[in-house]
Amino acid sequence: MGKSTAGKILESLDIPVHDADGAVHRAFAKGSSAITDIEAAFPGVVENGEVNRLALGTIVFNDISAIRLLENILHPLVRADRERFVAVHQRQRRFAIAFDVPLLFETNTDQECDITIVVTAPSFIQAYRVLGRPGMTVERLQAIRERQMPDSEKRRRAGFVVPTNLGKRFTVNKLRMIIGGLRAQSEL
Repeated sequence: MGKSTAGKILESLDIPVHDADGAVHRAFAKGSSAITDIEAAFPGVVENGEVNRLALGTIVFNDISAIRLLENILHPLVRADRERFVAVHQRQRRFAIAFDVPLLFETNTDQECDITIVVTAPSFIQAYRVLGRPGMTVERLQAIRERQMPDSEKRRRAGFVVPTNLGKRFTVNKLRMIIGGLRAQSEL
């Protein structure tokens, strides 16, 4: 969809961004409190003190009960990481912060937000972008799409919609316009 690019643009506009995927990566890293729980739930996926994501992905792929088990381990850790992020930036009295969350509506994280910005692209562009990632297959993409809310519903729920298929300059300008409007509103 372009969430990572949009997150970098927001950071360039002085909006701190909490990256949920980054929090998951930290949970998979050596020394994380999640390692023991993940190894207990999915024996053999921890190697040299960190989660082998490919091995874990092979186990949970197309197994909804395994996915739910993994989410039950990860979602509280991601939520705690996000809460720490919010607390730090509230103390700094930041104008705004942003959450980069792949499953924002599905996890009800949108309830923590004053506004939502959905970045979107046509499905063929999404497929092109995603299938270019290492280890991604058409089957994996389809499984991901089946677990997510349809893009049309996300757009319907969003406070703002930013298409990311019209070039980076368009995305930058659209996000600048949104943030500029919100700053102006906050100064009233």
